[in-house]
Order: sequence, then C-alpha cells, then structure tokens
Amino acid sequence: MLTKAFDPVLEVKDMDDNTGEFEGYGSTFGGEPDSVGDIIMPGAYKDSLAEHSRRGTTPKMFWQHDPHRPIGKWLDAKEDDHGLLMRGRLNMNVQQGREAYELLKAGDIDGLSIGYRIKKHTEDKDRGVWLLEKLDLFEVSIVSIGANRNALVDTASVKASRDQEGLIERLKAGDRLTEREFEQMLKGILGLSNSQAERAVRLHLKGQGEPAEAASAADFASAFQALMG
Repeated sequence: MLTKAFDPVLEVKDMDDNTGEFEGYGSTFGGEPDSVGDIIMPGAYKDSLAEHSRRGTTPKMFWQHDPHRPIGKWLDAKEDDHGLLMRGRLNMNVQQGREAYELLKAGDIDGLSIGYRIKKHTEDKDRGVWLLEKLDLFEVSIVSIGANRNALVDTASVKASRDQEGLIERLKAGDRLTEREFEQMLKGILGLSNSQAERAVRLHLKGQGEPAEAASAADFASAFQALMG
C-alpha cells in the first residue's frame, strides 16, 4: 500500500465542538503534480467508494498511518468537482482523538494522507508525471505536515515500488519484459545489486552468450527458482 500527502492536505470546512465531527477535502483533483509527480484525476475514487458503499464500510481513520492508533471514523466520503470530500468524527473518548481534535481546531496540524493502491494510470511522458485514474482507497489518516513531508523526501522508493507493481501486473497478463526490466524486477524483489542482477540475467536468460531481447513470465519464474534454490 502506498501513502500520499497533499499540500494543502486538509481544508477543514467545519468542526463541531460537541461531537468531534469535521468535514474537509482530503485531496483535490488536477492542478500541479505532487511531490512524487502524480496528478489525481476526477473519478479516481469512484469505484473504490462504490465498493465501500456496497460493503457498508468507509476508509479507516488512523493517526499517522498507524493501524494500531485508530482515532475515529469516516462517516462519509464522496467526490465532487473539487476533490475527495470527507466527513468524519473523532473519537473524543480516547486521548489521541481528543488531542487530534484540539490540534486541528487550533490549526497546529492540517494534514490528511491517503493509503491507497493504484489500479489504473496513464503516463504523461512529456511532463514526466503520472495521471492517477483509478485508486483503491484503504484508509485516510490525520497526519502532521512536518512528519509527512519527511516521509516524502525519499520519492525514489515510492516510484520504485510503484514500478515493480506495474511490472508484476504485466507478467501476470503474459507480457514480455525487456532485459533491463527483468533486471529491475530482480533488484526490486530480491534486493540484488546492479552487478548481481546483470549476472543473473546473463546466466539464466542468455545461456551461452546468446542475446536476450525480452523475458517472459516463464523466464522470470525459472530464474527466480534457480536463484532461490
């Protein structure tokens, strides 16, 4: 699961002192690319929210993406022309919920961060950005801006994880990978260094020095078994 923060990440519209309920936008559509070069498109949450509705659930509300620290419940989530509009209620009977309420009310924190999986995207190569068209929304956390920005410093790891997922989906679909993509899979899944991945490709795909243009799912499975064995 990936996480993503936005700047500004939470536009609080209203807070109720008695119930701890509040409403605001968790993410907005279009605009400039975010810290890892993504733009969330209108409709990205539609299918996921419909599935939540079908199951009678909503995304979870955590503190700082920690599943051991639930701090309330999202009562409603929907898309409008502006973005993902969330309505939630902090649990005022637990300490973290009360603290989050006071911090939000005072404006000391204003962070919201989503936990999600990419289901569909297109790449705008001219701008070097991904247009996220369909997302599975698992949870929406209240976070502090500082902590979350620090977490986004290592954007390369986010991109790498996402690229690995895309290659795995291609293998499942029966597509063939280039030699370089096969090396990328070995480095990402097995943690091999560049030289180790290159050597693995040379030994298990090229055979007696024969050039290999692409690797299939069977090629990958065979090499993976040999490396693990």
